[in-house]
Amino acid sequence: MRGWAVTIFLTTLAAITRFVMLGYPTDAGTPVFDEKHYAPQGWQVLTGGWLEDNPGYGLVVHPPIGKQLIAVGEAIFGYNGWGWRFASAVAGTILVLLVVRIVRRMARSTLVGAIAGLLIIADGVTFVSSRIGMLDIFMAVFVVAAFGCLVVDRDQVRERMALVWVEGRIHDSPYGPRLGVRWWRFGAGVLLGLACGTKWSGVYFIVFFGLLSVAFDVAARRAYGVRRPWIGAGLRDVGPALYALVVIPLLVYLASYWSWFASETGVDRNAVGTKVGIGGHFGFVPDALRSLWYYSGNVLEFHSGLTNSAGNHHPWESKPWSWPMGLRPMLYYFADGEQISGCGASSCVKAVMLIGTPAIWWLALPMLGWALWRTVVSKDWRYAAVLTGYGAGLLPWFVTMDRQMYFFYAVALAPFLVMGLALALGEIIGRARASAERRGTGLLAVCLYLGLVIANFIWLWPILTAIPITPEAWQQQLWLPSWR
Repeated sequence: MRGWAVTIFLTTLAAITRFVMLGYPTDAGTPVFDEKHYAPQGWQVLTGGWLEDNPGYGLVVHPPIGKQLIAVGEAIFGYNGWGWRFASAVAGTILVLLVVRIVRRMARSTLVGAIAGLLIIADGVTFVSSRIGMLDIFMAVFVVAAFGCLVVDRDQVRERMALVWVEGRIHDSPYGPRLGVRWWRFGAGVLLGLACGTKWSGVYFIVFFGLLSVAFDVAARRAYGVRRPWIGAGLRDVGPALYALVVIPLLVYLASYWSWFASETGVDRNAVGTKVGIGGHFGFVPDALRSLWYYSGNVLEFHSGLTNSAGNHHPWESKPWSWPMGLRPMLYYFADGEQISGCGASSCVKAVMLIGTPAIWWLALPMLGWALWRTVVSKDWRYAAVLTGYGAGLLPWFVTMDRQMYFFYAVALAPFLVMGLALALGEIIGRARASAERRGTGLLAVCLYLGLVIANFIWLWPILTAIPITPEAWQQQLWLPSWR
């Protein structure tokens, strides 16, 4: 009850911060930044048979799930700021709830879960992403929820292994027992399919989480004395894992195109026979799937062509090496001049910048170093899991460094950064059996740090929410040259 009371309180606090002034700012009632793509597409989904187009590029470059969620908000509130941002705010609020519950389970501590909740509430990246009609917050929620499912699945596997051990059946086979149906892992597959149905980068999490799930299984078999744990996992866990974490996501991804399959006017819906030949080596594949494959190829070609070497540059683009510390944020909205008032000066500035709270993001490298140390030296599965999620959101982008990239690709990093920090802060507080002086000193240090985080978040509030400030105050917000 205490754990859920803390969770509900923090989730309510998150909802207040995410929903206050949600419809502000707009460009004279129109979307801002990349909302200009997704808000109209959401409206097209709502009013045009659940189909969207993108006349600016000639094809739709992202799967439909995120735009369908945006359409739900527009169905409730209409085509306005509240409408196209409502689903993002709901997702951002749910993200806080997920982080609290996941960290609480991993740390076996309501206090550490609450620390994680406070950190994610005060994180500028997830805060801004929860208040703009774009896709990244949805993918972050889906991958974090999938991660949580795998953590619960790990616990259930341990429970089943413990039961077999108590019953004396652990050595009935050198490969260990079969583990039965694992609905939480199945749920992770569904959620990963939804992530891929939002943005293709969800595929990276399928790969990393699949390896994590099998590693959990190997560790469980070793912990309970299975004589051949690796072969046992290979024989009895890898196949079901491929089904749950590869086949199920693929089916969910295909199902996300239900309206495209049902239509006659979807982009490249009838490519077979017009743009793709009939018959051939793949003639046995249904025409609808072949058309989707052709359409997806065009989308891949579009993304592959967004490279710096091809002349594609943006003043606010960034590379993945700068993401862990948020060295190159993203300016979503900016307005200045005499027509902007409300700051007490003759001219004012309004801005929305996607920026990680420095008191959190500037500790990314120490957190990663500590997590790696704890993983290698102490074999701490919690840090290994956090590193897996963080790596899935960061490492694959280094393969395509020439591609045009932006800091909002790093939204999925924020929850795992917070999880790692919360686990480390829990160690600073100390174990329950530590002396009162040890825990009191640790708790004081952690409280001082959390106070710094909250103060930093409050300082950034004007440039996270477009509150009018003076030009001088705007300059004071830009701490680093790379923020300008």
